[in-house]
Amino acid sequence: MGGGAGMDEVRATGIVLAAGAGTRLGRGPKALLPYRGRPLVESVAGALLDGGCRGVVVVLGAGAPDVASIAELDRYRTVVNREWQSGMGSSLLLGNSAADPGDHLMVALVDQPGLTPRTVGRLLAAHRPGRVTAAAYEDGAAAAEGSSPNRAGGGLRRGHPLIIDVTLRQAVAETVTGDAGARSFLRVHPELVDEVDCSDLSSGLDVDTPEQLYLLG
Repeated sequence: MGGGAGMDEVRATGIVLAAGAGTRLGRGPKALLPYRGRPLVESVAGALLDGGCRGVVVVLGAGAPDVASIAELDRYRTVVNREWQSGMGSSLLLGNSAADPGDHLMVALVDQPGLTPRTVGRLLAAHRPGRVTAAAYEDGAAAAEGSSPNRAGGGLRRGHPLIIDVTLRQAVAETVTGDAGARSFLRVHPELVDEVDCSDLSSGLDVDTPEQLYLLG
């Protein structure tokens, strides 16, 4: 993976939040949605590892036994969130506790099929100590395709993945509740967030509806 000076110093563990049941889609766990001939969770976890994360923690939940038996996840560490119904926050906390305590966290959603190693590498290269680095996408494309990240500046919408600096992990964890993930921390500390335009690499699409599932390649 290419990058600028100091690239080798960025130590990050990827976290794939893959515990959801995919109720609105009615196709079982989102982790097992078909994407380019394989389960979606394999594509997302592979992008994190191939893009430069030192390791990847996949947080399973709904249908965990099926996901573990069908998807090829041998390259990654898998943990099961028994409280997945409480929301994404509990999965983020579990991933945080499973990751190397000396690493930054790169948090990705399993329902983001457009994630590529290039996006991961770009975020790692842009990350600065003591800050949160988030992918951002063109506002129009993200809104049209149903993505729901927070609004960023310059006509962009902040999305995933995002890097939580190792020095901020505890502070972020203390704010996590329900389905909000790191949202509360980001809202209170916008001055710590750097948005990196990744619109040329992906739309930032989250798959939440049958119509969006149909668009998967």
